[in-house]
Amino acid sequence: MKYTPITDEIYAYMSATFPAEDDFLRTLKREADEAGFPPIHIAPEQVAFLQMFLKATGAKRVLEIGALAGYSAVGMARALPEGSSLLTLEREPRHADFVRRKVREAGLENIVEVRTGDAAQLLREITVDSLFDFVFIDADKVGYTTYLDLTLPLVRVGGVICGDNTLAWGNIADSASTDKTVQALRNFNAAISTHPQLQACLLPIAEGMTFGVKVG
Repeated sequence: MKYTPITDEIYAYMSATFPAEDDFLRTLKREADEAGFPPIHIAPEQVAFLQMFLKATGAKRVLEIGALAGYSAVGMARALPEGSSLLTLEREPRHADFVRRKVREAGLENIVEVRTGDAAQLLREITVDSLFDFVFIDADKVGYTTYLDLTLPLVRVGGVICGDNTLAWGNIADSASTDKTVQALRNFNAAISTHPQLQACLLPIAEGMTFGVKVG
């Protein structure tokens, strides 16, 4: 096997050399923490990667499942060109209201729309004039495979679906695990890696991100 373990020193180097978190995002995290939100936002290096990815692919229509405090939504929206849109779905009304406020403060209210409710139901209600370029799934892990099935018809050929936390905090290789989250993430990885309409890979960044590009 050929890979480089990420030590604390390497992580510090990466964060310092390729920064993506500014004062606004740091303040957002602090305010979310003070409001009692769970500290489960994506890592700064993921923001850097997603921003680069969206720019490289020319994405203009983005769908996010699981907004939490809006950290990833704001990070991604900043990378989108003029005339783009990002729709984020959030189950908890209090979280959704927080995200709307931070979106306004970031000057992104013309790009980001927040819808509140059960993600599966909201996905079934989506009608689009044009398909999404990118879908980012970072909600309840048990629902990941359902979200994959529901979003695939909403994504254009050449578009990408990404699920976060797909290394399951180091437990993804444990086939004997009885943990529902680990089982759900293993099921998601299996579903996306074998789907005939997708070509997929697992990127070992932060807690793992699995990407599938729609090829048919």
